[in-house]
Amino acid sequence: MQIRQISIFLENKPGQLSQICRDLADAGINIATLSLADTSDFGIVRMIVDDHEKAQNVLTDKGHVVNVCKVVAVCVPDRPGGMAEVMVILDKAKVDIEYSYAFAFHKGEKAVLVFRFNDNAKAEAALKAADIATLNEQQVLDAGK
Repeated sequence: MQIRQISIFLENKPGQLSQICRDLADAGINIATLSLADTSDFGIVRMIVDDHEKAQNVLTDKGHVVNVCKVVAVCVPDRPGGMAEVMVILDKAKVDIEYSYAFAFHKGEKAVLVFRFNDNAKAEAALKAADIATLNEQQVLDAGK
């Protein structure tokens, strides 16, 4: 079950991340999870929000370059080896991971792993065959509640 993520390209200078967070807050958009990767010149903020279309419009109107792509999320136990078990399945399926980020919830009981694969469908099939359920957008949004 693929979910939509927005990616925002930012100049690597002070205030850029806080501005997009303020812009989304002012528009009533909730951020479920966020990841930031940077280089010396720019950064890429990846986030799952409760209204990706509205977020894309708000941020584009503010002059940001925004992309929407599909990612896959799974829930694992928040314990040593939780992620490793998923990685073994993906390795056996020979799925390439473009990037990943994670967050824990429910007082350390569970963690959500978010992946962008070169072939999301192939990764989902491998996870399903191993009885690992993928999450839908609402489940990711509700995870922190």
